[in-house]
Amino acid sequence: MNAATLDRPWLAAYPQGVPADIDISQSPSLVALMEESFAKYADRAAYSFMGKELSFRQIDSLSLAFGAYLQGLGLSKGDRIAIMMPNVPQYPVAVAAILRAGFVVVNVNPLYTPRELEYQLKDSGAKAIVIIENFAHTLEQCIANTPVKHVVLCTMGDQLGLLKGALVNLVVRRLKKMVPAFALPGAVAFNDAVSQGGRATLKRPEITPDDVAVLQYTGGTTGVSKGAVLLHRNVIANVLQSEAWNSPAMAGMPAGEQPVYVCALPLYHIFAFTVNMMLGMRTGGKNLLIPNPRDFPAVLKELSKHRIHSFPAVNTLFNGLANHPDFNTVDWSHLKVSLGGGMAVQSSVAKLWLEKTGCPICEGYGLSETSPSASCNPTNSKAFTGTIGVPIPSTYFKLLDDNGQEVEKGQAGEIAIKGPQVMAGYWQRPDETAKVMTPDGYFKSGDIGVIEDNGYFKIIDRKKDMVLVSGFNVYPNEIEDLVAKLDGVMECACVGVPDDKSGEAVKLVIVRKTPALTEAMVRDYCKANLTGYKQPKVIEFRNDLPKTPVGKILRRELRDKK
Repeated sequence: MNAATLDRPWLAAYPQGVPADIDISQSPSLVALMEESFAKYADRAAYSFMGKELSFRQIDSLSLAFGAYLQGLGLSKGDRIAIMMPNVPQYPVAVAAILRAGFVVVNVNPLYTPRELEYQLKDSGAKAIVIIENFAHTLEQCIANTPVKHVVLCTMGDQLGLLKGALVNLVVRRLKKMVPAFALPGAVAFNDAVSQGGRATLKRPEITPDDVAVLQYTGGTTGVSKGAVLLHRNVIANVLQSEAWNSPAMAGMPAGEQPVYVCALPLYHIFAFTVNMMLGMRTGGKNLLIPNPRDFPAVLKELSKHRIHSFPAVNTLFNGLANHPDFNTVDWSHLKVSLGGGMAVQSSVAKLWLEKTGCPICEGYGLSETSPSASCNPTNSKAFTGTIGVPIPSTYFKLLDDNGQEVEKGQAGEIAIKGPQVMAGYWQRPDETAKVMTPDGYFKSGDIGVIEDNGYFKIIDRKKDMVLVSGFNVYPNEIEDLVAKLDGVMECACVGVPDDKSGEAVKLVIVRKTPALTEAMVRDYCKANLTGYKQPKVIEFRNDLPKTPVGKILRRELRDKK
């Protein structure tokens, strides 16, 4: 056993051909990585959306024009620009434009309420936003309280050509009524912005590996969402790590065949941002953009038109699709990698997926703070392990006790992660950064794990009270702080409870000041202030809450009592 394997016992589990470390100096920035692919794969399709394909050359020219437009607004290098859209072609164009122009991407969940959106725009200091019209009414309600000065408005049909685009927009607006009325004076249409920028020239700023690329917002244990600062080199590292990790499975593809990725996870989530958009860019792959993954018949109808090779998804999506009657209309025989992340993959789902596709789900693990991938099961596995696999190349794990010391062999501890993909810190929050980073550069994940004899890691508990709903973090403090402001609430507590569909669901326990407060009133209030996955599925009224002698609410007791 060599020194490296002593230091990293999990290296023995690496498939042949996967390196222990990656060379992150291959690309000095995400801009360099993208531009290399624009040149190398110019004539290949980069994205497929509603039957229309956009080539790498088109993404190149559209993003150059849009980047020039953004620079023309008088923004400075390092300014933040928010993107608030589902999976539409304007998303990758906007990302490429923002980065090429020297700005910072702020990914925003399009389903946010005005309260949530206002907080993120103010915290990030975003000066501009690229938003699809379906959610413009949300922005209208809060824009006056934010630093946003420029709004670029997209539609579903922007990139579908004149006739088809107009038809799609008509259906979305009139038939499906998916665009609530809004007024955003001064907003510029995306296609107009591109055409204006096309008459200008992008000024190429110097971009270094240490420049900020993305602010990826993640829940906070304090109830306040924080922006994980991801540098160009952090995301590049994770793209190269993912490429190396997938190589044993992807090596089985016929020579010269273009890899096709299913992009059903939202691009505003770091999982899809890195392993779909950026990895697809690096490998010259085509991403099938799925704007609404909950519409299973539409997803399967789209997938039935393609040979697909890579499918990153969360447990709920694998489960929903595998149980759908149209599942077998898709040819799954070319699928090489099924990557499960965002939440724990259930063994029953993994078993069904393997039976139906012949491609096992490789469960991985990561966080917004790790760009996101930190560990994964080998992609040439033939069986589901029920673990989060082993740390990927250039990544180190250790297990810590409450005092920050490494635990004895065989004991459980908090998973701490070190590697080139680990964030630079939280945006303008040195205090919060200090809480999660160790002096020797490890990020404390908040997840409790054990290492098995074969070097694989398994998560057994969570240190913080976070609830994980279909791969999205929900922090009880945020829900509690909000609900406590509702008239008639004396006190409240929020916990996660097991849920067959989403892994966990939010349970809210309330002590009322007055019986006049009803469950319907609480639900309406939560609906107005919280995006869907944060809303409580279970609401319970009690006379009191279990507490410690010093008055701290015992969430664990609420969790245990169903």
